[in-house]
Amino acid sequence: MSTAPRRPRNDLAQYDDLAAEWWRAEGAFAALHWLAWARGQLIPRPDGPDALLVDLACGGGLLAPYTGGYRHVGVDLSESALHHARAAGLTVVRGDVTALPLPDAVADVVVAGEIFEHVGDLDAAVAETARILKPYGTLLVDTIADNPLSRLVVGYLQERLPGGPPPRIHDPALFVAPERLRARFDACGVSLRTRGLRVHPGDYLRFLLDRRRLVRLLPAMTALTLYQGIGFRREGSADSDDASGDP
Repeated sequence: MSTAPRRPRNDLAQYDDLAAEWWRAEGAFAALHWLAWARGQLIPRPDGPDALLVDLACGGGLLAPYTGGYRHVGVDLSESALHHARAAGLTVVRGDVTALPLPDAVADVVVAGEIFEHVGDLDAAVAETARILKPYGTLLVDTIADNPLSRLVVGYLQERLPGGPPPRIHDPALFVAPERLRARFDACGVSLRTRGLRVHPGDYLRFLLDRRRLVRLLPAMTALTLYQGIGFRREGSADSDDASGDP
């Protein structure tokens, strides 16, 4: 049972309170392990030895097992999370997704997992995510849909279920409708397709019996709560001549 203090919703300090939980598959961040698996299934093969994957809001580095062949750079605001990410093999950068300390068009792949439902300035976060992606580079995202059902299920019910998010980690006022996210990325030169995600029911039942079990997240016909997106940056939407240096 966690003894972390009660924080305001969406308070970054919660991640410091729960820092010891990052690599506990049965712990407070169990669902983030499931999401890392789902992201990992979409990561393309690297096209060379210098291929760069930037992992925004990388947390404790849970994506590391799925990024073989890439230079894996993790960006996060939480120093305690970056400590764990560094131990997992990431090159870490402390930074805010609304003002990334990275060059333009630097990344072959950008993974933006469980970010957009945490930021107050969605436009800035989307613009920065698109800015660092190379033309024809791959973008992977997942976030939480904005609708009454999602606010009830994710913002209240799931916080009380095994494997659900830690209490008060989300502010439902920041949830993002899929069509809104697609439109924001399209305006920044990134074509994004989205689909819903759902837990594998058999996996979840096994997780209830053995909390160390991975629960796979599968495509869903509708994006009523959690959803995933894959996209690419269109040619001419980035000025690669402005890119300079390595992170």
